[in-house]
Amino acid sequence: MNQSATTNWNEARAAFQKIWGYEDFRPPQGEIIQSLLAKEDTLIIMPTGGGKSICFQLPALLQTGLTLVVSPLVALMENQVQELRERRLPAALLHSELPPDKRRMTLQALERQQLRLLYLSPETLLSKPVWERLCQPQLVINGIILDEAHCLVQWGDTFRPAYRRLGTVRPALLKSKPLGTNIALAAFTATADPLAQTKIREVLQLQQPAVFCIYPYRSNINPYIRVAWTPTGRKQQLLKFLYEKSQQTGLVYVRTRRDSEELTTWLQEKGYVTAAYHAGLGAEERRAIEAQWLSGKMAFVICTCAFGMGINKSDVRWVVHFHPPLLISEYVQEIGRAGRDGKPAEALTLISEPTGWLDPEDKQRQRFFEENLQQLQLSAQQVLKKLPKTGEVKTVAREFPNGAIALSLLHSSGQLQWLDPFHYKIIPGAKTQSVSQSHVAKQMNQYLTTRQCRWRFLLSAFGFEEQVNNWRCGHCDNCCK
Repeated sequence: MNQSATTNWNEARAAFQKIWGYEDFRPPQGEIIQSLLAKEDTLIIMPTGGGKSICFQLPALLQTGLTLVVSPLVALMENQVQELRERRLPAALLHSELPPDKRRMTLQALERQQLRLLYLSPETLLSKPVWERLCQPQLVINGIILDEAHCLVQWGDTFRPAYRRLGTVRPALLKSKPLGTNIALAAFTATADPLAQTKIREVLQLQQPAVFCIYPYRSNINPYIRVAWTPTGRKQQLLKFLYEKSQQTGLVYVRTRRDSEELTTWLQEKGYVTAAYHAGLGAEERRAIEAQWLSGKMAFVICTCAFGMGINKSDVRWVVHFHPPLLISEYVQEIGRAGRDGKPAEALTLISEPTGWLDPEDKQRQRFFEENLQQLQLSAQQVLKKLPKTGEVKTVAREFPNGAIALSLLHSSGQLQWLDPFHYKIIPGAKTQSVSQSHVAKQMNQYLTTRQCRWRFLLSAFGFEEQVNNWRCGHCDNCCK
């Protein structure tokens, strides 16, 4: 390290001790912070509870200028910003549910360059009032952080198409800034297999990124799978599990809003204090449920994948997947919310019997997911025939049902290029690359039915094949047999 780098590093450690009260960084926090302070592009895959947020918050606070944190969920942004504000740090957030007066105050603070960290969703980042302010030449932007970057892979093609345009944000911002400006880009996630890592790098246009890929094994989490032979049997298994875990904190994951509401009603009738949590609830309802769960007044929540991301609760003793997730990355994310204190935690998944004769629910859910994607792809090809060679995202979204999703799928299949975050160009004669989830769905099915060590399967799926050859965890259901 040269003299200036040593000074920066000493400052970083001193700030870390003063603000967060920890003695020293955990590997590889220090190296990641150095990479961000050096304004290098960085890709970080680090297990849940590994202290990811400090890795981008600290460099942002040490630099003059603004760091943008692009985050998928309002709850996640609010939790992080609240913690920063409690430490009297210059952070704010913008999202669609913010009251007009708070929104106005944040936009004014942004214009006056009073913020170090601004949290926003991809959609808010690309909204006109925010974008115009970010493009002011005098506004210094140091970096863009994509938090929970796996959402780009899980949701970018269909559910949240704005994710696929994020790679054009940096070049578009640089056009409005003084010559020689450097804006670093960093993507953080707990789960990204080699394919997902490639997709994140390509979509974000990361330039020779420093990559930190940490072994995702959690020795205190005990995964096991149980077959539920009928829909009634599935509920009875859950009841038995909840009875055994009374007084312990946990989460029950389901796949849809309807599932969460129906299961919650049934459990409430059985005398359990719980609530359904999904993206369709209003902000106040969501905050109230989170507060009850975080304070221990509610032992568990029946939730979709919208719950738990980035929420810091260390004493979660169990996670139940009432329905198996469609993707292994979702599964690892969700079981990773248990046992953040390092103490033993259980991860139970209930699955339909393999033939689907007695309980076809799991197969139907997977088929619905695949058919929906196929339908959207067909629709995208129909839209392609009617599109001008170059155009504006906003116009297409207005003129065609699911127009923004069609553009996202065309970009994903290599038939379309973004000129900037708001304009596209069709690539004539481009060979269509198929956009399919069948590989990842098949991988999840293999995991659910494998007889080998569960953790060994997961680690192989995340690219650690060589490290786990002939290895067994000794504490999953298959090892314990």
